[in-house]
Amino acid sequence: MKAQNAVALFLISCTMYITLLTLKQHLSMAGRTYDVRIINGFTNNSSLALVVWCAAADGGDIGGRALQERDDYSWSVKVGPLWSSARFVCTLKWDAKRRKFDAFRASRDRYRCGHGGQCLWLVKEDGFYFSNDGATWIKNFAWM
Repeated sequence: MKAQNAVALFLISCTMYITLLTLKQHLSMAGRTYDVRIINGFTNNSSLALVVWCAAADGGDIGGRALQERDDYSWSVKVGPLWSSARFVCTLKWDAKRRKFDAFRASRDRYRCGHGGQCLWLVKEDGFYFSNDGATWIKNFAWM
C-alpha cells in the first residue's frame, strides 16, 4: 500500500512539475516585443517599387510604403496575454503581382521569431522568405 502511495505521489509531482514548466514558458512570452520587418529583396527593380500596406487584423491600419531595392518597412508588436491573438496582415504589390499574407501572427510566430523576437521577411521575385536572424532564409511561399 505504501508503494502505491509513493508511486501516486511521484506521478502527481511529475505532472505538477511539467505543468509549471509549461506555464513558465508561456508567461515568459507574455509582454514580449517582436520586431517585424519586410525587406525588398528584388534585384535590379529600381524603376518598379514593391508596395507594402499593413494593418492589424482587428482593424488598426499601420500604413505602408513603396520600397525600392533593399528598403524595408518595419514595426514592433507587443504581445500581452498568454495566448494573444495579435495578427498583422500585409498586402504587397509588385508590377501585376499582388499577395496578402500574415506578416505576424502571435500563435505562429511567438516561437519561430527566436529569442531575439526578430520576424524578418525578404520578398524576392520568386517568393517570400522568412528569417529570425537575418542570415538563414527559408522560403515560405510564392507569389500567387
